[in-house]
Amino acid sequence: MPSDVNAVDELDLPDLDSPEPQRARRRGGKGEQTRRAIAEAALRLFREQGYEATTMRAIAKEAGVATGNAYYYFGSKEELIHEYYARNHAEHAAACRAVLGTETRLGRRIAGVLRALIEVQAPYHGFAAKLYKHAAEPASPLSPFSPASSPTRAAAISLYAEVIEGARIRVPAGLRSRLPELLWLYSMGIVLYWVHDASPGCEKTYRLIDLTAPLAERLVRLARLPVLRAMTRRLLAVLDEVLG
Repeated sequence: MPSDVNAVDELDLPDLDSPEPQRARRRGGKGEQTRRAIAEAALRLFREQGYEATTMRAIAKEAGVATGNAYYYFGSKEELIHEYYARNHAEHAAACRAVLGTETRLGRRIAGVLRALIEVQAPYHGFAAKLYKHAAEPASPLSPFSPASSPTRAAAISLYAEVIEGARIRVPAGLRSRLPELLWLYSMGIVLYWVHDASPGCEKTYRLIDLTAPLAERLVRLARLPVLRAMTRRLLAVLDEVLG
């Protein structure tokens, strides 16, 4: 539980048997509106004040709800960040529809999906730089590799599986099942570069995508060659050991 919970007046804490939470459960529409208002208020304050300086009480006040009701929908600030991750992924998946529906070259599909990822996150560039300072800590629940991040991580990997499935390319059987995860890791590298990119409009990040996406396709094609199959298997074994 977050440190600022001790400051919450007991009168603010929701009684789970009280009419209001029961109404929220029965009337999903109103409950979802409240949940969205809290999430949007949290994101505004995170961007303006920073993650550490923002309290759940401040988020509740910004959203116009009681502090206890904010805790009813989100048990901690970490849960609000994971809500941000989930919404960000949903926007990214929607932004990819055009390229995935028309492009069949793997490199171009990869580039289009990565460009869409950066475009969706662009409004949060300053916030992301501060957030990833926390997310980079290995034990942090905000890390993209943490158990708490597994739903969004799995959804992102599924998106990269779609990138591969719609491409006109033969992927070696031993690599095909692992390639979506490898592309997700590649995307995490792009995001890390973007977080530190101070170029106008993050043009260096887009340039990096355009230069490396064709290389990714080339590596996949080369992996079919007999001389590189053993190396590919060893690379995947190393990945398994490193990621556990």
